Amino acid sequence: MQWRGRRQSDNVEDLRGRRVVRGGGGMVGIGGTGLVVILLLALLTGQNPLDMLGEIASQQQGAGGVSTGEQVDQPYQESGADQAQREFVSVVLADTEDVWNKTFREDLGRAYQEPRLVLFSGGVESGCGFAQAAVGPFYCPADQKVYIDLDFYDELQRRFGAPGDFAQAYVIAHEVGHHVQNLLGISGKVHAAQQRAGRDAANELSVRLELQADCLSGVWAHQTQRQKQVLERGDVEEALGAAAAVGDDSIQKKTQGYVVPESFTHGSAEQRVRWFKRGFESGSVDACDTFTG
Repeated sequence: MQWRGRRQSDNVEDLRGRRVVRGGGGMVGIGGTGLVVILLLALLTGQNPLDMLGEIASQQQGAGGVSTGEQVDQPYQESGADQAQREFVSVVLADTEDVWNKTFREDLGRAYQEPRLVLFSGGVESGCGFAQAAVGPFYCPADQKVYIDLDFYDELQRRFGAPGDFAQAYVIAHEVGHHVQNLLGISGKVHAAQQRAGRDAANELSVRLELQADCLSGVWAHQTQRQKQVLERGDVEEALGAAAAVGDDSIQKKTQGYVVPESFTHGSAEQRVRWFKRGFESGSVDACDTFTG
């Protein structure tokens, strides 16, 4: 992906080096082993890890087990590689702004509200509660921000075998896709329906929401290429590889050695690839109706 020398977004908050060192303000006092257990339970039950952490925080507060939060700003030494990565994600975010501003204005007849991208180290306090980097990149509708610890990209390449800058761009575009869903009122309707549904039906709704975000990231890739001609040979394959790597079946095979389809909350590798391709080939939001398509 040709990204150097292009416009960087002003909507990036760099909180790297700022760490929450003890509980408070909704933060959950959980050690590394406990977090792994939470993540595995979330994977098996189909619950959002952030929701589970929030419930534990409430219980701890009620029991007097959470102390006042404290953030410490530690000196952050940005290496040359760190700087390049920050600049890269800023360019990708700028590309999403260009695409969705144009799409909302010309196709949807409304203004696009640009999200902010928060870079953090280890853990972060978001509008949706405290999250550790282990939960991966996420979008919080409460504050309309995308959160990412850039160390995730090392994990994406090393553990999941999905290298490349366009694989990294896909991750951001997917989370911005959730922001688009939020602005269009889709997320709110889905979450309300999940509250009334049983576990299996709620999981199915979650899968459809995630697949739609994959499709919207494909729309972004199509429109970015159309407007700027920045894709290079192999870029689309990198995005498809990343989509496949974060499929529920791929993750379950790596973490537990077997697959439980009824617990899927994001979709299989095949589904995620298929819906990204659908968005990329069409370039249209209308092609991303995963709820009836």
